Amino acid sequence: MNRLLLLTFASFTTFLIIPSFAEKQEKKKTGESLFDGKSLAGWKSPDMSYWSVQDGAITAIASDENPAKKNQFLVWQGGEIDDFVLKLKFRVDGGPKANSGVQVRSQVQEDGHAIGYQVDISQPEAPWLGAVYDEHGRKMLAARGEKTIVKADGSFEKSSVKESAQQAIESYTAKEWNQYEIRGEGNRITVKLNDHVTAEVIDNQEEERELSGILALQLHSGPPMKVQFKDIELRKLADKKK
Repeated sequence: MNRLLLLTFASFTTFLIIPSFAEKQEKKKTGESLFDGKSLAGWKSPDMSYWSVQDGAITAIASDENPAKKNQFLVWQGGEIDDFVLKLKFRVDGGPKANSGVQVRSQVQEDGHAIGYQVDISQPEAPWLGAVYDEHGRKMLAARGEKTIVKADGSFEKSSVKESAQQAIESYTAKEWNQYEIRGEGNRITVKLNDHVTAEVIDNQEEERELSGILALQLHSGPPMKVQFKDIELRKLADKKK
């Protein structure tokens, strides 16, 4: 094989290999889809009467006929998560008290109640949208517009991400699809709403923080409401280290 032919063959082989490598890199970047758009396969709640699939989305409904007298949680059955990036789209329909959330690195009690880090979902006029809450724990860790360092003794040191949080609210469309990106890495939880940071927690309180746990969707107790989730995508950051 002459030199010119060898170079041409090598270039052609490289051309064939690169797209395959790029596809693998893109798959790592985009992560795993947790919802097939048609069923609740891989998700479970003690009371499934609140949960269904409508409009190609996981749907939770509290109604006059089936009120949510206590918080309801739909738990992903794929195991615990530690370092991760979670992306999903959500929309909420209901009055000013309509409330939901996404549990990350949480634990499930015997009655099905999930406890631990929760990224809140509410109407934009409520202060909880974009915040990080500790369900059945230390309560509000970082309100929307806050960066909180939780010290070892449990006290809070707060600073502001108010500008980006305001941009997030300005980008929010009520009753339409909006996007969360939730990142957990080490002891840090960062929340983006429509690509704008709304809250961040750096948790140094070892006896209270969780570095791994389950993922769940919440329907909060209260008045009639409808909450939907779709395009749920999980990327485990540990994968990139392998």
